[in-house]
Parts: sequence; structure tokens; C-alpha cells
Amino acid sequence: MLKNGDEKSAYWCVVSGSDLWSVDEGIPFGTAQALNLPVSNAVEIGEYQQHPVYWLNASDLEFDVELTPLRSLLTINTELFHLISKAVQYGHMTQTQRFCPHCGGRTYFNHSQNAMQCQDCRTLHYPRISTCIIVAVRKDDQILLAQHPRHKTGMYTVIAGFVEVGETLEECVAREVKEETGLEVKNIRYMASQPWAFPSNLMAGFLAEYAGGDVKPDYTELSDADWFSPAKLPELAPKGTIARELIEQTLKDIDKDHR
Repeated sequence: MLKNGDEKSAYWCVVSGSDLWSVDEGIPFGTAQALNLPVSNAVEIGEYQQHPVYWLNASDLEFDVELTPLRSLLTINTELFHLISKAVQYGHMTQTQRFCPHCGGRTYFNHSQNAMQCQDCRTLHYPRISTCIIVAVRKDDQILLAQHPRHKTGMYTVIAGFVEVGETLEECVAREVKEETGLEVKNIRYMASQPWAFPSNLMAGFLAEYAGGDVKPDYTELSDADWFSPAKLPELAPKGTIARELIEQTLKDIDKDHR
């Protein structure tokens, strides 16, 4: 918690859902006094460029601010984006875990644990993180790309889905690809991960190779799915997303193998 009178310049994550107060395509930077922010409610969640990073819920402010979607900040520095994602997930926790699932008591934010604590049974409830896989599938010199109904611009991306109970990440990769496209995959290998605060997910990114089957999109999940060559790519997931990283890595691997 930020102490009253502490006037160090800092980065401020003021969140409401998955939206934030954005200034000049970033987040506000300055002292609490200069920005007229309630220091008693601020929670330090990390450090960026030798300056503290604080989280506040927009509901704690005495004035309205212009909010922008977290997605619009994808292109900023990765380290700062991860801290902003942390603030969004803490904000989500305070809004969705207001009552104890054990006894039904009212919870409050425990500043030393960064968790919600029941005022009756004292149980601590930490942020809930939903694990998802996301995978780029390669077939010779082509990449599997899919379009989702929510992507109104015609953007294509890679396959993703939530991990189920009793399932490994690799099993989830194979299942999601099979369910959404009808394809079998092999040589599943981990590449990287990304916090994805929409509202509280962790994306585990994989690369995989085609093992068999014909593309048969599940139209309850997808608008389209097909193989694409590097020379004829559709509109792709935006830079800053792990989906784009997986796509670009697959395209690099295709190019390398053809040299």
C-alpha cells in the first residue's frame, strides 16, 4: 500500500473490468498528488524502469477518467503489459470474489497477501487463473489458421482453448485441435506463455505438426479454418499477442527449412 505523503513518481494502473485509464497510448505516470489519486487505496504490484507500479480500481477515484481496452496496449513494452495485466486480474478478483465460497462471509482485500480474505472464517482466496492452450500447427510449408465469429474484421489466428480437469497441456492441445478442426497433431512442444487478462487467463503457447485428417471446422466455435502458405496470408492476430508470436515463429521455421 502506498503511504500518505509518498510522492515518488510512479506508473498507475487504474482499472475497470478489462479497461484502463490510458494516457498517450500508455498508462499515467507521475505522483499521486499531481494525478489527484487516492493514495490510501493504491497497491504496489511491481516495478518498471526503476519506478513503482501501482494498481487502483477506477471506482476508488472521485472523478471520471477515459478508459481504454487492455487490448489497445498490446504493443507497449512486454514487462509493463504483464504488470498491467496483473492489475486487471487483481481488479477482477475484488469484483468477483466479494463473498467467501466456504462460509458465505464478506471478504476484504488483504494487502499483505494480495488476496481476498473472509472476515468470518479468515480463509484467504487468491486470484483465480484459468489456463488455456494456444497452438500453431504446421503442415509442410503451410500453417493452420482459423477465424472466430467474434473477429468481425476477418482476422485469422491459431487454435486455442481452455484446459480441462485431469488433462495435461499437451493433451489439451491435441484435443482442441481435433475438436475444432478435425485434425490430428504430433510433435507438440511448448514455446512461451502470456498472461491474458480477459478476464483472468494464462495462455500457454505451443507449436505442433500435422499428423493426419482433413480440415473440418466446428462451426459452433469457428467461422472458418484452413491451411495458408506464407505468400497468401489473411489478416493476422495483432502484434503483441502470443498468437502472433506463434504464427511468426512457424513462418520463420518454414522459411528456414526452404533455404
